[in-house]
Amino acid sequence: MTQIVKMKGMNKYFGKLHVLKNIDLTVEQGEVVVIIGASGSGKSTLIRCVNGLEEYESGTLEVDSHRLAPKAGNQKTLADIRKEVGMVFQQFNLFPHLTVKNNIMLAPMKVKNASQVVANATAERLLDRVGIGNQADKYPSQLSGGQQQRVAIARALAMEPRLMLFDEPTSALDPEMIGEVLDVMRELAKEGMTMMVVTHEMGFAREVADRVIYIHEGQIVEEGNPADVFDNPQNERTQAFLSRVLAH
Repeated sequence: MTQIVKMKGMNKYFGKLHVLKNIDLTVEQGEVVVIIGASGSGKSTLIRCVNGLEEYESGTLEVDSHRLAPKAGNQKTLADIRKEVGMVFQQFNLFPHLTVKNNIMLAPMKVKNASQVVANATAERLLDRVGIGNQADKYPSQLSGGQQQRVAIARALAMEPRLMLFDEPTSALDPEMIGEVLDVMRELAKEGMTMMVVTHEMGFAREVADRVIYIHEGQIVEEGNPADVFDNPQNERTQAFLSRVLAH
Protein backbone atom coordinates (compact mmCIF):
# COMPACT_ATOMS: atom_id res chain seq x y z
CA MET A 1 0.00 0.00 0.00
CA THR A 2 1.07 3.57 -0.69
CA GLN A 3 1.76 5.67 2.38
CA ILE A 4 0.11 9.07 1.94
CA VAL A 5 1.38 10.49 5.25
CA LYS A 6 4.64 9.61 7.00
CA MET A 7 5.67 11.22 10.28
CA LYS A 8 8.84 10.17 12.09
CA GLY A 9 9.94 11.66 15.40
CA MET A 10 7.94 14.82 14.69
CA ASN A 11 8.01 17.54 17.35
CA LYS A 12 6.05 20.76 17.53
CA TYR A 13 6.38 23.63 20.01
CA PHE A 14 4.39 26.76 20.71
CA GLY A 15 7.09 28.80 22.40
CA LYS A 16 8.26 26.65 25.30
CA LEU A 17 5.17 24.46 25.20
CA HIS A 18 5.97 21.05 23.70
CA VAL A 19 2.72 20.34 21.84
CA LEU A 20 3.62 17.24 19.79
CA LYS A 21 6.22 14.84 21.14
CA ASN A 22 8.10 12.46 18.84
CA ILE A 23 5.09 11.56 16.71
CA ASP A 24 5.52 8.41 14.59
CA LEU A 25 2.51 7.91 12.34
CA THR A 26 1.76 6.64 8.85
CA VAL A 27 -1.51 6.77 6.91
CA GLU A 28 -2.04 4.36 4.04
CA GLN A 29 -3.90 5.21 0.86
CA GLY A 30 -7.60 4.49 1.36
CA GLU A 31 -7.29 4.35 5.15
CA VAL A 32 -9.54 6.26 7.56
CA VAL A 33 -7.58 7.29 10.66
CA VAL A 34 -9.57 8.89 13.46
CA ILE A 35 -7.70 10.88 16.11
CA ILE A 36 -9.26 11.21 19.54
CA GLY A 37 -8.20 12.79 22.80
CA ALA A 38 -9.04 15.51 25.28
CA SER A 39 -9.16 19.17 24.29
CA GLY A 40 -5.64 20.59 24.17
CA SER A 41 -3.97 17.23 23.61
CA GLY A 42 -2.50 18.19 20.22
CA LYS A 43 -5.00 16.51 17.87
CA SER A 44 -5.77 19.53 15.71
CA THR A 45 -2.15 20.66 15.66
CA LEU A 46 -1.18 17.23 14.33
CA ILE A 47 -3.38 17.40 11.25
CA ARG A 48 -2.67 21.10 10.72
CA CYS A 49 1.00 20.14 10.33
CA VAL A 50 0.03 17.80 7.48
CA ASN A 51 -0.94 20.64 5.15
CA GLY A 52 1.55 23.13 6.54
CA LEU A 53 -0.84 25.32 8.53
CA GLU A 54 1.54 24.70 11.42
CA GLU A 55 5.29 24.29 11.06
CA TYR A 56 7.03 21.59 13.06
CA GLU A 57 10.47 21.92 14.62
CA SER A 58 12.16 18.52 14.29
CA GLY A 59 11.70 15.04 12.88
CA THR A 60 10.37 14.34 9.40
CA LEU A 61 7.02 14.72 7.63
CA GLU A 62 6.13 13.52 4.14
CA VAL A 63 2.74 14.05 2.51
CA ASP A 64 2.08 12.15 -0.71
CA SER A 65 5.84 11.88 -1.38
CA HIS A 66 6.41 15.60 -0.74
CA ARG A 67 8.76 16.22 2.17
CA LEU A 68 7.94 19.21 4.34
CA ALA A 69 11.08 20.57 5.92
CA PRO A 70 10.99 21.74 9.55
CA LYS A 71 10.30 25.42 10.16
CA ALA A 72 10.62 27.23 6.83
CA GLY A 73 11.32 27.22 3.09
CA ASN A 74 8.33 25.12 2.06
CA GLN A 75 6.43 27.48 -0.21
CA LYS A 76 6.64 25.39 -3.38
CA THR A 77 6.17 22.13 -1.51
CA LEU A 78 3.14 23.53 0.28
CA ALA A 79 1.60 24.62 -3.00
CA ASP A 80 2.00 21.08 -4.34
CA ILE A 81 0.59 19.50 -1.17
CA ARG A 82 -2.44 21.77 -1.03
CA LYS A 83 -3.42 20.70 -4.53
CA GLU A 84 -3.70 17.14 -3.20
CA VAL A 85 -4.95 17.65 0.37
CA GLY A 86 -8.41 18.97 1.25
CA MET A 87 -9.23 20.26 4.72
CA VAL A 88 -12.51 20.89 6.49
CA PHE A 89 -12.42 22.98 9.65
CA GLN A 90 -14.67 23.52 12.67
CA GLN A 91 -15.80 26.80 11.12
CA PHE A 92 -17.07 26.71 7.56
CA ASN A 93 -14.90 29.55 6.18
CA LEU A 94 -17.18 30.14 3.19
CA PHE A 95 -17.09 33.44 1.32
CA PRO A 96 -20.33 35.18 2.36
CA HIS A 97 -20.55 37.32 -0.79
CA LEU A 98 -20.43 34.30 -3.15
CA THR A 99 -23.19 31.81 -3.86
CA VAL A 100 -22.75 28.23 -2.74
CA LYS A 101 -21.86 27.15 -6.28
CA ASN A 102 -19.34 29.96 -6.74
CA ASN A 103 -17.68 29.09 -3.42
CA ILE A 104 -16.98 25.65 -4.84
CA MET A 105 -15.97 26.82 -8.31
CA LEU A 106 -13.33 29.21 -7.03
CA ALA A 107 -10.55 26.76 -6.16
CA PRO A 108 -10.61 24.67 -9.38
CA MET A 109 -10.55 27.86 -11.46
CA LYS A 110 -7.84 29.65 -9.45
CA VAL A 111 -5.58 26.74 -8.51
CA LYS A 112 -6.13 24.17 -11.26
CA ASN A 113 -6.96 26.61 -14.06
CA ALA A 114 -10.23 24.84 -14.79
CA SER A 115 -12.58 26.55 -17.21
CA GLN A 116 -15.79 28.07 -15.89
CA VAL A 117 -17.78 25.36 -17.66
CA VAL A 118 -15.77 22.56 -16.06
CA ALA A 119 -15.80 24.22 -12.62
CA ASN A 120 -19.56 24.73 -12.84
CA ALA A 121 -20.14 21.09 -13.72
CA THR A 122 -17.84 20.00 -10.89
CA ALA A 123 -19.69 22.19 -8.37
CA GLU A 124 -23.10 20.88 -9.42
CA ARG A 125 -21.90 17.25 -9.25
CA LEU A 126 -20.38 17.70 -5.79
CA LEU A 127 -23.39 19.53 -4.39
CA ASP A 128 -25.52 16.59 -5.50
CA ARG A 129 -22.97 14.26 -3.93
CA VAL A 130 -23.29 15.93 -0.52
CA GLY A 131 -27.07 16.09 -0.81
CA ILE A 132 -27.71 19.80 -1.35
CA GLY A 133 -27.85 20.22 -5.11
CA ASN A 134 -30.95 22.37 -4.72
CA GLN A 135 -29.03 24.99 -2.70
CA ALA A 136 -26.52 25.96 -5.41
CA ASP A 137 -27.69 29.53 -5.96
CA LYS A 138 -28.18 30.47 -2.32
CA TYR A 139 -25.67 32.36 -0.20
CA PRO A 140 -24.04 30.78 2.87
CA SER A 141 -26.11 32.89 5.27
CA GLN A 142 -29.25 31.30 3.85
CA LEU A 143 -28.15 27.79 4.80
CA SER A 144 -28.16 25.88 8.07
CA GLY A 145 -24.87 25.09 9.76
CA GLY A 146 -25.01 21.49 8.58
CA GLN A 147 -25.63 22.60 5.01
CA GLN A 148 -22.75 25.08 5.18
CA GLN A 149 -20.40 22.37 6.40
CA ARG A 150 -21.47 20.13 3.52
CA VAL A 151 -20.64 22.99 1.14
CA ALA A 152 -17.23 23.19 2.79
CA ILE A 153 -16.73 19.47 2.19
CA ALA A 154 -17.81 19.85 -1.46
CA ARG A 155 -15.39 22.76 -1.85
CA ALA A 156 -12.51 20.63 -0.56
CA LEU A 157 -13.50 17.75 -2.86
CA ALA A 158 -13.47 20.09 -5.87
CA MET A 159 -9.68 19.95 -5.78
CA GLU A 160 -9.86 16.16 -6.29
CA PRO A 161 -7.72 15.55 -3.21
CA ARG A 162 -5.86 12.33 -2.45
CA LEU A 163 -6.24 13.04 1.27
CA MET A 164 -9.00 14.73 3.27
CA LEU A 165 -8.35 16.26 6.69
CA PHE A 166 -11.24 16.96 9.06
CA ASP A 167 -10.65 19.07 12.15
CA GLU A 168 -13.66 18.50 14.43
CA PRO A 169 -16.06 19.21 11.55
CA THR A 170 -19.20 18.84 13.68
CA SER A 171 -18.14 20.72 16.83
CA ALA A 172 -19.75 24.02 15.75
CA LEU A 173 -23.04 22.39 14.76
CA ASP A 174 -26.30 22.03 16.60
CA PRO A 175 -26.92 18.39 17.60
CA GLU A 176 -29.63 17.82 14.99
CA MET A 177 -27.24 18.87 12.20
CA ILE A 178 -24.32 16.63 13.16
CA GLY A 179 -25.76 13.51 11.57
CA GLU A 180 -26.08 14.98 8.09
CA VAL A 181 -22.38 15.92 8.01
CA LEU A 182 -21.27 12.56 9.41
CA ASP A 183 -23.37 10.83 6.73
CA VAL A 184 -21.38 12.60 4.02
CA MET A 185 -18.13 11.56 5.69
CA ARG A 186 -19.35 7.96 5.93
CA GLU A 187 -20.00 7.95 2.19
CA LEU A 188 -16.51 9.30 1.51
CA ALA A 189 -15.05 6.52 3.63
CA LYS A 190 -17.08 3.89 1.73
CA GLU A 191 -15.78 5.33 -1.55
CA GLY A 192 -12.19 4.81 -0.41
CA MET A 193 -11.16 8.37 0.37
CA THR A 194 -8.04 8.60 2.52
CA MET A 195 -9.05 10.53 5.62
CA MET A 196 -7.55 11.86 8.84
CA VAL A 197 -10.34 12.90 11.18
CA VAL A 198 -10.15 14.69 14.52
CA THR A 199 -13.48 14.22 16.26
CA HIS A 200 -15.30 13.85 19.55
CA GLU A 201 -17.95 11.68 17.86
CA MET A 202 -17.03 8.28 19.30
CA GLY A 203 -19.84 6.42 17.55
CA PHE A 204 -18.59 7.68 14.21
CA ALA A 205 -15.01 6.71 15.11
CA ARG A 206 -16.06 3.19 16.06
CA GLU A 207 -18.13 2.76 12.89
CA VAL A 208 -15.95 4.33 10.20
CA ALA A 209 -12.29 4.25 11.32
CA ASP A 210 -9.82 1.69 10.09
CA ARG A 211 -7.55 2.83 12.90
CA VAL A 212 -8.08 4.96 16.00
CA ILE A 213 -5.27 7.07 17.46
CA TYR A 214 -5.50 8.30 21.06
CA ILE A 215 -3.32 11.31 21.86
CA HIS A 216 -2.57 12.44 25.41
CA GLU A 217 -0.50 15.55 26.10
CA GLY A 218 1.07 15.51 22.66
CA GLN A 219 1.95 11.82 22.55
CA ILE A 220 0.35 8.88 20.80
CA VAL A 221 -0.32 6.56 23.73
CA GLU A 222 -2.61 4.05 22.00
CA GLU A 223 -3.59 3.04 18.48
CA GLY A 224 -5.40 0.15 16.94
CA ASN A 225 -8.62 -0.90 15.28
CA PRO A 226 -11.77 0.59 16.80
CA ALA A 227 -12.87 -2.60 18.56
CA ASP A 228 -9.54 -2.95 20.34
CA VAL A 229 -9.26 0.71 21.33
CA PHE A 230 -12.86 1.15 22.48
CA ASP A 231 -13.54 -2.27 23.98
CA ASN A 232 -10.12 -3.26 25.30
CA PRO A 233 -7.86 -0.21 25.70
CA GLN A 234 -4.43 -1.10 27.06
CA ASN A 235 -3.23 2.27 28.32
CA GLU A 236 -4.69 3.55 31.58
CA ARG A 237 -4.94 7.08 30.13
CA THR A 238 -7.06 5.76 27.26
CA GLN A 239 -9.21 3.85 29.72
CA ALA A 240 -9.78 6.99 31.81
CA PHE A 241 -10.58 9.14 28.76
CA LEU A 242 -13.06 6.68 27.28
CA SER A 243 -14.75 6.08 30.64
CA ARG A 244 -15.45 9.82 30.78
CA VAL A 245 -16.60 10.42 27.20
CA LEU A 246 -18.58 7.21 26.77
CA ALA A 247 -20.47 7.77 30.00
CA HIS A 248 -22.30 10.77 28.48
